[in-house]
Amino acid sequence: MSGSVLEETIRDVLIGLAVVVPAAIVCGRIAQRLRQPAVLGEIAAGLMLGPSLLGLLPGNPTAALFPEQARPFLQLLAQLGLVLFMFGVGYHLDVAQLRGRGRQVVSVSLSSVALPFALGTGLAVAFASWGLTERGRTGLLGPALFLGAAMSITAFPVLARILTDHGLARERIGTMALACAALQDLLAWGILAVVVVVVNADGPWPLARMALLSALFVLGMLYVIKPVLRWLLAPERPWNGDSTLAQGVVFSGLLLSAWATDAMGLHTVFGAFVFGAVVPRRQLEAHAPDVPARIEQSSLLLLPVFFTVTGLSVDFRGLGGQGLAMLLAVLIAACAGKFIGAAAAARLTGATPRQATTLGVLMNARGLTELVLLNVGLGLGVIDGRVFTVMVAMAVITTMMTGPLLQRLVPTPPSRTASRGRADAVR
Repeated sequence: MSGSVLEETIRDVLIGLAVVVPAAIVCGRIAQRLRQPAVLGEIAAGLMLGPSLLGLLPGNPTAALFPEQARPFLQLLAQLGLVLFMFGVGYHLDVAQLRGRGRQVVSVSLSSVALPFALGTGLAVAFASWGLTERGRTGLLGPALFLGAAMSITAFPVLARILTDHGLARERIGTMALACAALQDLLAWGILAVVVVVVNADGPWPLARMALLSALFVLGMLYVIKPVLRWLLAPERPWNGDSTLAQGVVFSGLLLSAWATDAMGLHTVFGAFVFGAVVPRRQLEAHAPDVPARIEQSSLLLLPVFFTVTGLSVDFRGLGGQGLAMLLAVLIAACAGKFIGAAAAARLTGATPRQATTLGVLMNARGLTELVLLNVGLGLGVIDGRVFTVMVAMAVITTMMTGPLLQRLVPTPPSRTASRGRADAVR
């Protein structure tokens, strides 16, 4: 790339960012006024900047704002924002919530993953002739496993925000929902890791090699990196007088972990997620509590770029009648799978009808976590642009439904409604 072309591309990127960030902020505020999580408004902003709305205007402003030569740079920023976000997801994932709840948490989680997973694999087979991309020797295996995983997601961070807004975060039903979502996300990310390995491996030996490397990576993070971090970040260490070293250690470790999983043939999000989960929170919060907040604030600035990059791949104009039928089928399967799976298991393990219904509604929140997973699938080639568009629409619609349905089941106290403010750090 010549100097003049590079300078022009930099200008294009700067102009694009100057539009993306304010649009995300404004739409996020509008979403909050409508009693929705701010992230839904930011996702909507990204979709509107794409070909589905802005691209329909005369002169195609989308192409002018985001020319082809600038998109790889925007993709790079989007991936960085994604890595920072996934660190936050792993960091806030409190596995301790799973303790003491035993049979009910496990039953609800497994049931509300198994049923939508089965429905998702069935839809993959049904949609095979409608646009799903078959990947080489894997045939429908990759798309079927992927759509099963995509149907199984519950967005832990978005769910936490919804529960906080409704004053349920510390109630029994709220902590139960968070515990179930935590376990479900672990299961869904595990399934996605299997999909990535299956699709990227060219034979039995590469498949075994990737699986072995992945297992070694997780074990190394748990039994080597975590103790090292705990020792480095201990408050009594003489070099921990301020948070500078801690910030450097955490940020470098995060990027190296993302690089490692990408080099294995997985995706950067896995490394970022695992690193966030193994960072010793007690030590970090003791003397450098601002470090995770800084990382998450950085992700908040870059995630609107991710939403816009996602929006550039979403085109509702290309759905047609067949695409709308696909969307209807996906919505029914997604909502029924999560609701029936969670509510039935909750009732069978002793929950009241209202508690079971509330859990079924809450498990349908998908949000940003779903978009992360869908982008991985699109990059792998296991779904095409039309299926990607349908699944993005499903993620937005099911998340939008959660708040109003919950409000009907458990009305929000007036004091909680009055004190609701923007809390972008939780997605």
